[in-house]
Amino acid sequence: MPAPSPGLHRALLGLWAALSLGLLGFSAIAQEPFWADLQPRVALVERGGSLWLNCSTNCPRPERGGLETSLRRNGTQRGLRWLARQLVDIREPETQPVCFFRCARRTLQARGLIRTFQRPDRVELVPLPAWQPVGENFTLSCRVPGAGPRGSLTLTLLRGAQELIRRSFFGEPPRARGAVLTATVLARREDHGANFSCRAELDLRPHGLGLFENSSAPRELRTFALPPDSPRLAAPRLLEVDSERPVSCAMDGLFPASEAGVYLALGDQRLSPDITLEGDAFMATATTTASAEQEGARQLVCNVTLGGESRESRENVTVYSFPEPLLTLSEPNAPEGKTVTVTCTAGPRALVTLDGIPAAVPGQPAQLQLNATENDDRRGFFCDATLEVDGETLNAPRLDDSDCPRSWTWPEGPEQTLRCEARGNPEPSVHCARPDGGSVLALGLLGPVTRALAGTYRCTATNAQGEAVKDVTLTVEYAPALDSVGCPERITWLEGTEASLSCVAHGVPPPNVSCMRSGEAGIIIEGLLHVAREHAGTYRCEATNARGSAAKNVAVTVEYGPSFEELSCPSNWTWVEGSGRLFSCEVDGKPEPSVECIGSGGTSEGVLLPLAPPGPSARAPRIPSELAPGTYICNATNRHGSMVKTVSVSAESPPEMDDSTCPSHQTWLEGAEAAALACSARGRPSPQVRCSREGAPRPQRLRVSREDAGSYRCLATNPHGTDARIVTVGVEYRPVVAELAASPPGGVRPGGNFTLTCRAEAWPPAQISWRAPPGALNIGLSSNNSTLSVAGAMGSHGGEYECAATNAHGRHTRRITVRVTGPWLWVAVGGAAGGAALLAAGAGLAFYVQSTACKKGEYNVQEAESSGEAVCLNGAGGGASAGTGAEGGTEAAGTAEAPAGGEVFAIQLTSA
Repeated sequence: MPAPSPGLHRALLGLWAALSLGLLGFSAIAQEPFWADLQPRVALVERGGSLWLNCSTNCPRPERGGLETSLRRNGTQRGLRWLARQLVDIREPETQPVCFFRCARRTLQARGLIRTFQRPDRVELVPLPAWQPVGENFTLSCRVPGAGPRGSLTLTLLRGAQELIRRSFFGEPPRARGAVLTATVLARREDHGANFSCRAELDLRPHGLGLFENSSAPRELRTFALPPDSPRLAAPRLLEVDSERPVSCAMDGLFPASEAGVYLALGDQRLSPDITLEGDAFMATATTTASAEQEGARQLVCNVTLGGESRESRENVTVYSFPEPLLTLSEPNAPEGKTVTVTCTAGPRALVTLDGIPAAVPGQPAQLQLNATENDDRRGFFCDATLEVDGETLNAPRLDDSDCPRSWTWPEGPEQTLRCEARGNPEPSVHCARPDGGSVLALGLLGPVTRALAGTYRCTATNAQGEAVKDVTLTVEYAPALDSVGCPERITWLEGTEASLSCVAHGVPPPNVSCMRSGEAGIIIEGLLHVAREHAGTYRCEATNARGSAAKNVAVTVEYGPSFEELSCPSNWTWVEGSGRLFSCEVDGKPEPSVECIGSGGTSEGVLLPLAPPGPSARAPRIPSELAPGTYICNATNRHGSMVKTVSVSAESPPEMDDSTCPSHQTWLEGAEAAALACSARGRPSPQVRCSREGAPRPQRLRVSREDAGSYRCLATNPHGTDARIVTVGVEYRPVVAELAASPPGGVRPGGNFTLTCRAEAWPPAQISWRAPPGALNIGLSSNNSTLSVAGAMGSHGGEYECAATNAHGRHTRRITVRVTGPWLWVAVGGAAGGAALLAAGAGLAFYVQSTACKKGEYNVQEAESSGEAVCLNGAGGGASAGTGAEGGTEAAGTAEAPAGGEVFAIQLTSA
């Protein structure tokens, strides 16, 4: 069978290679995994918000595709392998949109997850009871409707700025919305007037969003304590019409005693008591005067009300009328022998006695008739009356106002004679002394009048028939005096309360006191003031009565609770590292409040924020080297209350560059795209870094050049300063064989010596390697391989030599042909031998192609129009050039070199 022709061999080989490549490509396409993708896969959107979803695939030509969702759509954009859709008014807690494409009779799907969140816009604290008994529990309940997801919510119940209970709902289902927090709290005395509130925090920072906070309106709690005992009521058992008697009502264990209401009444007559407070006790005192219409049995009532509860006491009081007996004569001036009737009368229920002879029945007059004689001239008669009231008999001598007035008024200083005379028979003795057993009036004696004598005295007239008692008042008038007790030099008021500038002056009659502000002549301060800060200042108070006047300056100080101003205590503050500045939080308040700022979450939890001292004389705290950014709660407190403010603290720093962010030595590659220096800087905010070449400016190039090497100065800048760094740039480049020369040039005779020299330009320096003709022996190389030398050249040393220069950036080769010339006979013999060798090599190569088909998978495919032969190559580095080089020929820069220990497979077209 004849062997196939060379042309048929070439055709079969090309067809087989094309089919193989086509099958490989089809298999790669058929097996490529196709997918659908949805972005974003997981999204968190505020309830009612909108979102763009991007649905895409890598299928080359999808049949159809879409996005399935129950949400409202606003717009869609499409491409061959993608679509984008805007979803609006997203309100569902959780939805799962599906992106799908139909590709190669398969459905590709990608499922996403969209969740909504709602800020805690409504935080409601259930109303507190109007009054809460001390020692009993009450309920605090906080509602945050709709906020969520609940798993990101935290609720805190607060008493003022103090946290009572804090609960996080972590772990709740993602669809859960709204939250309720309830706590049972024991009411204490110190809770009276305290504000309770609820704070809600929705922390979405783990999802790349912020922290959303809101608080309820504060609610004030009023606590009270009212003992079960009834108040103590002190009152007279008997009360004469038109006489004044003191009554009192007292109670202990009240809290707050100042909030207690007291009702004191005699029958239907309500009294106006003066109330004195001492700790948890009060005393209400009043003076009661009964009228004739109230005569009879009446009840004195004391009712104490606090916190919606009341305690009451009642006492029986008998109101009676006992007028003075009236003694009349039918004939005041009677002639001797004339009949005179003496009549003694009293009230309708009184039993009268005339000269020891009682009337027949109570209410009837007692009479005595006599014929006037000389012995009756200037005769005195004694009329006495008794009255039985509630089982008690009342009788006494009489102290008439004409003989013993109920009140005396004298000026202080001059001597006076005090007189109080009683009527009775026998003549009563009269004794006047203070009811408390104090001083006694020297009746009938001339003596000086001092204000110490002023007061109420009980005068008692006594004789054998009984006694009469009468209270008299001695009034001593004197000029006004303003002392530090009744009118202190300094008064402190509390802003927001009601107060009056009440200066009490000592003087009789009671002085009229008026106060006006200094510098505001004619404007008198009267009545209750709603205290404001502008009321602070100096006032001049003047007391005047009929005996003189007195004046005094009063300094009024208005105190008030703490308050924050944004300028003096900002809500946002940036700490600059190394600046030596501290946070300044100045709070308005009097007295000056104390301020403390404590971290409330994250890295700042529990951290105390150092504050700048309020004044230049105060000692400043140590300046920190580091400060935890985050949220701090600043609490300002003085004796009038406290105020809380949230301060967000961020930490910033000036620029800083070192070898990790801006290496001092950097390397570029020649020919690469021109780029900026790899220099960045640490700092907050992120610094801007600019680099410029020192000396001559760097020209604008698209590619890196060796001329770009040199020193550069990089400057990092942010609002807090600058930092500079010098960077040395080195430019590396691929190797180029700049020179390949033979010595001697032109050729060498058999037995002669020759040298090949190869010089390359490269950075880093290139490694030199050589390829010599097959069979060339006894070749010597210099230490750096730059020189190849042969001593005693033979015919096998003739041929093509290749010098290769290699570094990390590539490889470059250059070839040179060496001819070993001699007599023509040697040339002929060599030519014959070479021809035979070429024929043998060709036959062997054809057989290899036909039999093994280049089992290593390495083919040299000739162009269809080429008449060259296809050659298989293997081995490391052999035959990898783009073409056969003539003497001094070069290979293109960047020719790939095989990895160490591997094989190089390439396709080489050889000419016919």
